[in-house]
Amino acid sequence: MGVKMPVSLFRQSAVSVEKLGRIEIAKQALNFSAAHFTIFSATEREDLHGHNWQVECELTSPIDENGLIFDYSLIKKAVKEICDELDEKTILPEQSPHLSIEQDGDYVVGVYGNERIPFLPRDVITLPIANASVEELSYYVLDRVLNHPDIKDQDIRDMTIKVSSSPGQNGSATFTRDS
Repeated sequence: MGVKMPVSLFRQSAVSVEKLGRIEIAKQALNFSAAHFTIFSATEREDLHGHNWQVECELTSPIDENGLIFDYSLIKKAVKEICDELDEKTILPEQSPHLSIEQDGDYVVGVYGNERIPFLPRDVITLPIANASVEELSYYVLDRVLNHPDIKDQDIRDMTIKVSSSPGQNGSATFTRDS
């Protein structure tokens, strides 16, 4: 009686399949605390308030001869850098049709209708977004990660960034490389 050999689930086939891996990164350290207000219209906005925002990333990339995608600690580093820039700031949207941002002496002033909302420059970050929302922040982080010097030349096939303002409340943005 012979020894039974385990059967491999990976059989050779005539179809060539590119080996792609998907990585999900959801580390507690990928977060920032920031204030904002969402603008709904020319006459309605939220009061200024803050969140402990959380950032998650999922990406697909080819698996190399070592059985790994590229060094994805580079993704964690890039996301952490962005989180650190946003941490302990008030986020103001530069592209809002309802908010203008002015420099007034020693203050950065958000002008919304008849309201002038002053901030110390060190407490504010203005971003090229239309609103300080989870939707816009997810696109902002996605763009920044994809254009990061350590990431932009990696063979990333798709990437999704999710930004949460609280558990169960998030927005996401996805990049997919055209084939």
